Amino acid sequence: MKIGIIGATGKSGSLILAEAVNRQHEVTAIVRNKEKLVNKTVPVLEKDLFDLETLDLIQFDVVVDAFNAPLDNPVLHETSLAHLTEILADTKTRLVIVGGAGSLYLNSEHTLQLQDGADFPEAFKPIAKGMGQALNALREVRNVDWLYISPAAFFDAEGKKSGTYILAGEEFTVNKQNESYISYLDYAQAFMDQVETNKENHVRISVRN
Repeated sequence: MKIGIIGATGKSGSLILAEAVNRQHEVTAIVRNKEKLVNKTVPVLEKDLFDLETLDLIQFDVVVDAFNAPLDNPVLHETSLAHLTEILADTKTRLVIVGGAGSLYLNSEHTLQLQDGADFPEAFKPIAKGMGQALNALREVRNVDWLYISPAAFFDAEGKKSGTYILAGEEFTVNKQNESYISYLDYAQAFMDQVETNKENHVRISVRN
């Protein structure tokens, strides 16, 4: 597939890029600063996300949104996703989003989210709220083919690759040790597996070890 990766210099974006390249997809890094790219061999579209236009993205089968808003400006999650869905409206390009865990539901009624819990780190609540609002707005979008993939609560940038993961849905899940964990490396594998195989549309899923 032809895949464009927005945020390909970030922690998740760079690993998704590496995973896609290893699978021999035709990958383009979409970044503001190409000098930050670890992989210097992939084609690059050097452009700010908010400057992207429809013509920049319709060349791709899939656009990966791995944009990560800074902690002090969480509203960028919603505004960036709104921009991407606007320019991808009524095109054949699929949008697959690196999501957050804070918006996963703690009950079957879907009235309580992980970010509402007393144990959720206070420092990350603004970003979790921003990502949750972005997802809520995304749910209203019907003229873009999109898939949103949330990681586990402990999203470990330093963790090793186990090569295994469990797919889940909208609700927060844990293992037998009452842990919700996935490494960035395992998330990248799961993410690309879903890019290749998941045909669901307008849904959010989650992954954990």
